[in-house]
Amino acid sequence: MGAIGITEGAIPFAASDPLRVIPIIMAGSSVAAVIAMLAESATRAHGGPSSCPFVDHRLIYILAIAAGSLTVAFLMNLIKAKSAARDAAKEDA
Repeated sequence: MGAIGITEGAIPFAASDPLRVIPIIMAGSSVAAVIAMLAESATRAHGGPSSCPFVDHRLIYILAIAAGSLTVAFLMNLIKAKSAARDAAKEDA
């Protein structure tokens, strides 16, 4: 949902664990924004890839979205794996 500009899909995830999820989403958004800004990719419309006809440097724009999404996925899995390992260690103790 976020890749097409609908951020409401992140609300359940953020509400379930806001102290971990919100900074991760911010990091992914920052990665995408930096890549797009460095490439001088600009859009005159809102809507993620569906707005590609209105985007300068389309390939970089899509790569920026993918990089931001992958950043969020990687960090989320890393944090959740550490959390699960910590919970398992507590149960064993």
